[in-house]
Amino acid sequence: MSRVVTGRVIATITTSVDGYVTGPGDGPGQGLGRGGERLHYWVMGGPWTYEGEHSFAMSEADRAFYDPLVERIGGGVVGRGMYDAAGAWGGTNPFPGTLVVLTHRLDDQPDPATGFHFVEGFDHALACAREVAGGKDVALSGGADLIRQGLRAGVVDELVISTAPVVLGAGKRLFEGFDQDVDLRIRSVHPAEWAVHTTYDVVR
Repeated sequence: MSRVVTGRVIATITTSVDGYVTGPGDGPGQGLGRGGERLHYWVMGGPWTYEGEHSFAMSEADRAFYDPLVERIGGGVVGRGMYDAAGAWGGTNPFPGTLVVLTHRLDDQPDPATGFHFVEGFDHALACAREVAGGKDVALSGGADLIRQGLRAGVVDELVISTAPVVLGAGKRLFEGFDQDVDLRIRSVHPAEWAVHTTYDVVR
């Protein structure tokens, strides 16, 4: 009997220096909340607004971090909050493979051709993402609650935190209410103008 090959599980998210993944007042129609768009200057290549034209214009330094990471990914999981806050990325999954959306609300599942698949329950979502990944790595790409669930479940192999040079002072914290002791080992650090990207191996 052949052994099923599964890739690594990579939890990846952007935070402020003080550990917030959104500004205050985030949600559908509000994006990352007040001032939260500054977290993703590195994605857009500099300052941007929700009202303007959006494009992924990363710097060479950010690309040196991002491209090798994405090449490893075969599927991913995001929480419903992130899906809604992102406006469903305009209705089409922009990431590699199918994007599994963890949600209690399944009645508005979009057409599978959009690249989104709605499921309920963390274990089910991760199993679906691993299946579509076909042996490649799986990304847990936020929000914060999803990443905390992955760490609590002991399934995260790598934690990738992009720290934006901003102190938000309020919003949603990455480790709000998280009380487990987790050892990390620094694998790589990629500094750039709008973020420092640090990859940690989760030590077991």
